[in-house]
Amino acid sequence: MVERLIVDYRLRTQDDPRKVAETVAGEQSSGTFIATPGEDLALKERASATVERLEEVEDDATPVLPGSSGADRARSFRLRLSWPMSNLGPSIPNLLATVAGNLFELKGVAGLKIEDIHLPGSFKAAYPGPGFGIEGTRRLAGVASGPIVGTIVKPSVGLDPEGTASLVDALCEGGIDFVKDDELQADGPHCPFEDRLRAVMAVIDRHSDRLGRKVMYAVNLTGEIDEMLHRHDLVVEAGGTCVMVSLNSVGPTGLTALRRHSSLPIHAHRNGWGYLGRSPDNGWSYRAWHKIWRLAGADHMHVNGIANKFWEPDESVVVSAKACLEPLFADRPDRVMPVFSSGQTVMTAHPTFERLGADDLIFTAGGGIVAHPQGVAAGVRSLRDAWDAAVAGIPLGEAARNSAALAKAIETYG
Repeated sequence: MVERLIVDYRLRTQDDPRKVAETVAGEQSSGTFIATPGEDLALKERASATVERLEEVEDDATPVLPGSSGADRARSFRLRLSWPMSNLGPSIPNLLATVAGNLFELKGVAGLKIEDIHLPGSFKAAYPGPGFGIEGTRRLAGVASGPIVGTIVKPSVGLDPEGTASLVDALCEGGIDFVKDDELQADGPHCPFEDRLRAVMAVIDRHSDRLGRKVMYAVNLTGEIDEMLHRHDLVVEAGGTCVMVSLNSVGPTGLTALRRHSSLPIHAHRNGWGYLGRSPDNGWSYRAWHKIWRLAGADHMHVNGIANKFWEPDESVVVSAKACLEPLFADRPDRVMPVFSSGQTVMTAHPTFERLGADDLIFTAGGGIVAHPQGVAAGVRSLRDAWDAAVAGIPLGEAARNSAALAKAIETYG
């Protein structure tokens, strides 16, 4: 049986939908705008993409992409295409060229969203997937159950290594589980990577005996591939337990190289996701997009947060988080930790737990911790108290009667 790659799209068009679907399939396989010598029937049967499904759905009547052809009103369709794997082989870069290449530019396409990718087994053999996932992250963080409570170094940039270490000291004092660099802070002259790593790990090591665990610090090593591999090794030498990378900055090839080299969990930040996923009828759905990075080796994937400071609706956040917890392959789940962030406070702990229905997650609050009026340690305590109450089914207000830090946080962020 020929192994095939299957991809689901949402297609909008003002033209003949069957013709447009066939044009997309041809453009992304053996065809072009005119018949060419050598493209005989045998080649088409061997290499052409196939329209597996074209089913009309309700159209939202939003404006179409500029330059769209056709005089009819826009209509929307569920489109499923499949490709023989012999066209591309189990290669993420070539998968992207196939399923997300010159489709969006076609005149007949008035909108196109990649909704899901069904990865054949040959990809599982070619890529290792996450090295740690949920279970390995919990083991290294020393958090056997419940959410991993974390924060982001704030201000995002501007602190020097000593200032960063001082903030991490207060966070450790408050009992934090997880700290990550902001994605804007990697190796700038004001806060060099090596100096920051050395200063922060000295603080984490000092607190580890008292805490009975080592706070997980996702240090941002985003850079050129050789830089990332070298920085990873520095983190290992320093006793660190996590590294962070900006996915859209390094691309799947960069992440794959890091994963194949890494002996630590990879915290994958999705900054830039908005230009890929914000449009309701063009670009990528998170369900499809995040599978690329899970396959390449991410262990933690950002999903935004409930009542976030950005555009994304809560339902979209929850669907994204649940996708991270679903198996990638039947016999190799490759489940990853969803990371909630963006405007998170004690007020979003209960709705996050209730909507997700699980506590396998990293919950990071930046201003929701470091801006607590009673100090950073109180910010950590308030967020942990909020999550303990959420998991135990205790209303937030009731829990606040036994926690001054939580009561103050509710007053501040409520």
